[in-house]
Amino acid sequence: MEKLSNPQKTIETIKKYQFNFQKKFGQNFLIDEHVISKIILGAQVTKDDFVLEIGPGIGTMTQYMAEAAREVAAVEIDRKLIPILNETLFEYDNVTIINEDILKVDIRALAMERNDGKPIKVVANLPYYITTPIIMGLFESHVPIDNITVMVQKEVADRMKVGPGSKDYGALSLAVQYYAEPYLVANVPANCFIPRPNVDSAVIRLTRHKTPAVSVDNEELLFNMIRASFNQRRKTLQNGLKNSNLVTATKEDIVDAIREVGLPETIRGEALTLEQFAGLANVLNKKINP
Repeated sequence: MEKLSNPQKTIETIKKYQFNFQKKFGQNFLIDEHVISKIILGAQVTKDDFVLEIGPGIGTMTQYMAEAAREVAAVEIDRKLIPILNETLFEYDNVTIINEDILKVDIRALAMERNDGKPIKVVANLPYYITTPIIMGLFESHVPIDNITVMVQKEVADRMKVGPGSKDYGALSLAVQYYAEPYLVANVPANCFIPRPNVDSAVIRLTRHKTPAVSVDNEELLFNMIRASFNQRRKTLQNGLKNSNLVTATKEDIVDAIREVGLPETIRGEALTLEQFAGLANVLNKKINP
């Protein structure tokens, strides 16, 4: 069938099935072939790859992905889109459609069954409010992943790739960079979608590190410290940590740990690099768990 990247074909398909967009699913369908090509190229998809696509919509990008990859599993939460996907992807025998919430899919088992447990590639166009939980869930569950290429709100992409000194730097920057190397694939204006969203988007590729970017003895403590530091950005690092119930350490231990790693007592969390947070976490962990 004719590719859905043709806006008229997308409109025709939507009308044929009397499909109504649902705000709760953040449904904005991509209608720009140039952007789709950039995503597939950016995700580094080859004929050897098993690709997990999250949020295929009516299958616009899936059609191109099926031609570029060995196999595609497309996970779509909206059951009303399944009959449309069955039609638009009918010609592709290397695509499996899964009608499920991605948070409930056993991706590890899927990778084992379809890709012999080797790292898979993930491509996603998600509701912006759920993007971060899904990305972090994929990394934290240690599913075998080569990279995640995801369409996000432009400001979220900016947060993922910046370092200290930027107003966009925060807990998300550090969490993503702990697990992966971020790379901006493309900026995507709002007119590339039906319906047109209120914000511009960006495609970012997160290539998973073979081992985390820094070595920490207590990963949970590291992330609790990071969250505590950015929950109260205007406070000093030591006040942010001691006032938070995320970090169970005495004020004395916190002050001593900050001194031990050679940081000034007045420093704010937003000034620390990932390496400095890791060093501080390792020192504090020894004080909490001697």
